[in-house]
Amino acid sequence: MFGFSLTAIYLTILIVIGSCTILYFVFADLADGIAEGIPFFDPAVILSFISITAASGYLLERFTSLTSIVAFVIALVIAAIFTALLYFFLLVPLRSAEVSLVYTDASLEGQTGRVIVPIPLDGFGEIVIESVNGIISKRAASYQGDEIPYDTKVLIIEVKEGTAFVTSYDKGFANA
Repeated sequence: MFGFSLTAIYLTILIVIGSCTILYFVFADLADGIAEGIPFFDPAVILSFISITAASGYLLERFTSLTSIVAFVIALVIAAIFTALLYFFLLVPLRSAEVSLVYTDASLEGQTGRVIVPIPLDGFGEIVIESVNGIISKRAASYQGDEIPYDTKVLIIEVKEGTAFVTSYDKGFANA
């Protein structure tokens, strides 16, 4: 084809697509941002499909006596299978496992914290909550209207409008 052997064409495509894959890894966020509006366009899947097709085609041309068309069709089938496996068992789980430091007010309910600014009667203080997201400080008020001193362990009963309503941790279990 075009004066070149098919093995040379497959190998050239493999080298070019391999280089594009390395560039994609470096500029993945930019490429994903550009391609965000195009449905069914995932550069990682497309690059892997082309590189697996080229590698399979090269190996089939080089080491088997199959005709070029049959070798190309088999290479496409192999690439489709491996790309599907790569997509469903590697790319989808990795994309859904993004780590986020975001928390919701509802996720704080039921957690414990420490008072760092004493909570007066019918007033506000401040607590810190240690979680997997790090240390979170929140404005706090007493759930039962009691005064809660500094360094008391508290239980968050509910969070409304950014304020954690807490009760003393020991007191919370004494009434239960």
